[in-house]
Amino acid sequence: MNFIKEVLVEGTLGSLNSIKNIAIIVIPLMLFMEIAKDIKLLDFIGKFFKPVTRLFRAEENAAFPLAVGLIFGISYGAGVLIKASEDGEIDMKSMFIISVFLAACHAIVEDTLLFVAIGSLGSVIIGIRVVTAIITTFFISRWVKI
Repeated sequence: MNFIKEVLVEGTLGSLNSIKNIAIIVIPLMLFMEIAKDIKLLDFIGKFFKPVTRLFRAEENAAFPLAVGLIFGISYGAGVLIKASEDGEIDMKSMFIISVFLAACHAIVEDTLLFVAIGSLGSVIIGIRVVTAIITTFFISRWVKI
């Protein structure tokens, strides 16, 4: 019975410590995201992703949704992507290509920091995700006929 109590206490304390580490990472990122939206920092960052959209034969307007999804996550990226599509800013092929890229490589900052908090190597995680996304998206962008 004493063993079960020790396991429960250790599990509870370990879980609380993990939640604390995650909160230390996620809360500042959420604040940064809101500030970045307000000061139009994401528009500036999107300009750096235009060469990537050209590599994948996607429209240059797809750079902003790509930047948002890569930095803040697939949910935000998808929201921006859907809005851009509804507004007629990007075509269906570009939307598909950016979706493929973001499926493999989204929330690169947040996800990496979360895994680093539990002991993983951030450089390995980023490297594998980025290389996988680039190779996959490059080939799919050449084969897709939308």
